[in-house]
Amino acid sequence: MEGFIVVVVFLVLVIVTLFLGVRIVPQGSKHVVQRLGKYHKTLGPGLNVIIPYIDSVAHKVTTKDIVMDIPSQEVITRDNAVIITNAVAYINIISPEKSVYGVENYQFAIQNLVQTSLRSIVGEMDLDAALSSRDHIKAKLKAAISDDISDWGVTMKTVEIQDINPSQTMQAAMEEQAAAERQRRAAVTRAEGEKAAAILEAEGRLEASKRDAQAKVVLAEASQRAIQKVTEAIGDNEIPIMYLIGEKYVEALKSLATSTNAKVVLMPAEIPTAIRGILGGTK
Repeated sequence: MEGFIVVVVFLVLVIVTLFLGVRIVPQGSKHVVQRLGKYHKTLGPGLNVIIPYIDSVAHKVTTKDIVMDIPSQEVITRDNAVIITNAVAYINIISPEKSVYGVENYQFAIQNLVQTSLRSIVGEMDLDAALSSRDHIKAKLKAAISDDISDWGVTMKTVEIQDINPSQTMQAAMEEQAAAERQRRAAVTRAEGEKAAAILEAEGRLEASKRDAQAKVVLAEASQRAIQKVTEAIGDNEIPIMYLIGEKYVEALKSLATSTNAKVVLMPAEIPTAIRGILGGTK
C-alpha cells in the first residue's frame, strides 16, 4: 500500500513538473522568462520548454499593434489662444524585455509623452496654423517621441490628431470676428457697387451731353448752310425772306394753339403787317 502511494505521488510530481516545464505561447504574444528572479529569455509563439521550479514566466506581452487613446487636453498657442486637442497612437512592442524592465508602465509613459510633446509643438504655432496643419503636427509629434520610446522596446507605427478645436470662448470670439468680417465685406461690396453705378451714370450723362453738343453743332451747321443757300438764291430780294419768316410764325402759333397747356394765344403785332406786306407785294 505504501509503495502504491509513493508511485502515485511520484506520478503527480512528474505531471506537475512537465506542466511547469512546458509552455505553449499563442500567436501574437511573447512570454518573458525569469530564472531565479533574473531575466533569462523571451519565449516566442509555439511550444517552449523551461526548467521547472527555476524558470518562471514573469510577463506575457502582446506583439500585436496597440491602439492608445490620448485624452483631450487644453493647449495654449503662441498667440495665446486656447485650443482643445487629443490624439490616437498606434504602437508595437518589438522588444518585450525592454517594455517590462525599461519602464514601469509603458502605456502610461507613452501617453504622457505624447501629451507633453503635443503641447510643446502646438505652443510654437499660431491659432490659424494649428487648426490647419494636422499633417505637420502629426509628423513633428511622431519624430519627437519615436527615439524616446525606442529605449522601451516600443516602436511608433503612427499617430493621428483626432480633434483640434478652439475652446468655447475662443469659438464664440471667432464667430463674432467672422460675422464682423462678413459685414465689412458686404459694406465694401455695396460701396463699390454704388460707386460703379455713380460712375456709369456720370459717364452716361457726359456721353449724352457730348451727343447733344454734337447734335447742336450739326443743326447749327445745317442752319448755316441753309441760310447760305437761301441767301444765294434770293440775293437782295427780301420778299422770300419775309415769306419764310411769316411761315415759321404761323407754324409756331399753330403749335401753341394745339397745346393742352395753352389758354391764351398772343399774336405778335408785326405778323399781320408782315403778311400784308407779303400779300401786297405779290399783287
